[in-house]
Amino acid sequence: MSEAGLPDVLALERATLTAVPAPRIAFDGPFVLRAFAGGTGRANSACPLDPAEDPALEARVARIRAFYARAGLVPRIRSTPLDPAGLAARLGALGWVAHDESQVLCGSLAGFARADAAVELLGGPEPAWMAAMASGEHQVPARQAEKQRMPELLGVQAAWVLLHEAGEAAACCFVTADGALAGLFDLAVRPAFRRRGLGRRVMAAAGEWAMRQGARFAYAQVSCANTASLRLNAGLGLSERYRYRYFTPE
Repeated sequence: MSEAGLPDVLALERATLTAVPAPRIAFDGPFVLRAFAGGTGRANSACPLDPAEDPALEARVARIRAFYARAGLVPRIRSTPLDPAGLAARLGALGWVAHDESQVLCGSLAGFARADAAVELLGGPEPAWMAAMASGEHQVPARQAEKQRMPELLGVQAAWVLLHEAGEAAACCFVTADGALAGLFDLAVRPAFRRRGLGRRVMAAAGEWAMRQGARFAYAQVSCANTASLRLNAGLGLSERYRYRYFTPE
């Protein structure tokens, strides 16, 4: 744990790697290389786990690039505070470009978790949940294909949370419980039901489920450009712990 008792960067990175699984995994020095269907960034990128200096960094980057080429995917390295020293500069010198900066947010579940009678807790991404999730941003077919396979790949407890309003599936999210950490993902509110506070309600219900599994902290990953989601998470008491971005070759 880090200051104020919150999970540190390594704990959060391990939890998110677990919560966003990939069927193809390899290790190269301080990086874990993951490949799936080319949808979710974290499941299709090389992620660092040790910030120590890496004297073999340039050769390692070349191997990472070759790994993704063999998988038929765009080479992608996810840059975090756990980068080996000098990684960003080295990638820039090799012609890689940074993009898609996001925040990892974290806070106590006790501040917002609440049961909701209108919420259904599902054991997998059933069609109604998938339909609600697909109304969110960036839910391209490759991402949806990856989400369909989550139940067979996950190694921790999880729930697919669906909020009903006026007899319809109106909002959803996905939650994992991994020891003290609850991961909140895939928040979506269908357009006809937006601006009614349903996003907060479905997240609160997900948090309540996670607390019953023994979790104490929640974390979420939000694009720096998604101001609405950042505001919602701030209202839940989740604050920025660190940022990450992706590098890809030009």
